[in-house]
Amino acid sequence: KPRRSLDGMTTGRVPKRPVAPARPPKTQNTPPTPVEDEDNVDFTYVPVAAQPVEDEDNIAFEYVKSETSNNSSPQKVAKPMNTTKSTKTTKPEKPAKTEAKPVAKSEVVASEPTAKPVQEDKSGMSLQPKKRAWGFKKVILVVVGLALAAGLMALAVVYNWYTQQLTPVSADTSKHVRVDIKQGTAPTAIASTLQEKGVIRNQTAFMWYTKLSGTQNKLKAGVYNLQPSLSTQSIVDKLVEGKQDTFKVTFLPGDTLASARKTLIGLGIYSEAEVDAALAKNYDYDLFATKPAGTDLEGYFYGETMEFTASDSVEQVLMGFFGLFDKFVKDNDLVAKFKQQGLTLYQGITLASIVQREVNVPDDQKAVARVFLNRLAKNMTLGSDVTYQYAADKLGVPRTPDLDSPYNTRKFAGLPPGPIATPGNGALLAVANPASNDYLFFLSGDDDKTYFGKTDAEHEKNIVNHCKEKCQIM
Repeated sequence: KPRRSLDGMTTGRVPKRPVAPARPPKTQNTPPTPVEDEDNVDFTYVPVAAQPVEDEDNIAFEYVKSETSNNSSPQKVAKPMNTTKSTKTTKPEKPAKTEAKPVAKSEVVASEPTAKPVQEDKSGMSLQPKKRAWGFKKVILVVVGLALAAGLMALAVVYNWYTQQLTPVSADTSKHVRVDIKQGTAPTAIASTLQEKGVIRNQTAFMWYTKLSGTQNKLKAGVYNLQPSLSTQSIVDKLVEGKQDTFKVTFLPGDTLASARKTLIGLGIYSEAEVDAALAKNYDYDLFATKPAGTDLEGYFYGETMEFTASDSVEQVLMGFFGLFDKFVKDNDLVAKFKQQGLTLYQGITLASIVQREVNVPDDQKAVARVFLNRLAKNMTLGSDVTYQYAADKLGVPRTPDLDSPYNTRKFAGLPPGPIATPGNGALLAVANPASNDYLFFLSGDDDKTYFGKTDAEHEKNIVNHCKEKCQIM
């Protein structure tokens, strides 16, 4: 049961259930003034509110240490505390309006003293809800911070992936890919085609780049010769510019059909199937007038360098070279001149291909052409080593002089079935206008010079004197 003081105020334990503090007075109480003698300081009861309250039992007191004295025993003043309603059912007495009378120190039950006088709580709110509110805010801040961090990490991952997808697919600068973009093709279809062709890494990244760069609706139709070694930015620049790419093709005198095929595929623009289909077609040129049916295009890859646009097909590339060859034949009246040597155009090209593989010096080519024509006139074998070498390479077998092949002119008389290489202009003109001599033999010496002979004896002498290591003899 709570104890009562002389003025009717309750002292002792504070009820557990807190109550809201009373309305603060209009004027604040004057704080106690320091005194000279701390031992003479008495404790005074200070009510929670200066105004009367309905339940005086709910008023509690707290005694605190005053900092106004410098002595060892500080001055103490009373402080109101929040209390809960008493459990008594009887109506409490009405508290006096004046300050409580001082009592002896021994009669006062005080709480633990504090360092400073406690100020009156004017907020009317408890501190515990504020702590809970601040804790909730901290949770929100932590959650928001984690979300921002996760978002930044995700953004970094996406950015790294995006920049990686814009890099070149390959470092090989020799490869080219022919890409045909039709008029009205949607940007998404263009991106898909580029990825299928192996020109870009990812079509989604391509679309993002064109969207961000403002070029998505500026891509132009056309046939492009693109390289996988180009970045996405470079490829987009080409498509926006719309300029048709060009490329060059070079065939050399002495090239074979196999080497020409390799050259076309090596452009990286055409597939093997496209090249093979083009090589198997028939072409309408006077150049092929005497070409036997069923024979391939060996010998017709005119030795020259030509430039084409990316929109040109394999057939158009081949026709470009066929056109040059046909023009050279007509400009130099080769059909009539070959006829004077007893040869058709196809036979003249065939003999010129053998001359091309045997020697490269124009004057020597004319003399060698006459040797072959002399031997043909006498129904002798041509005895050319380059013919059986061609046959062996084509069949994929070792090169031997006794190879059983109609191309082996060491074994069979007359011309081979067709050209063994592409003749150059010099070889063609050499057959059309051969030198005048009666030689039947020739050899290429160790000093890379050509030596001729009329008889076997002269030829054997040339072998002994000039062909001890690398020369090929007839």
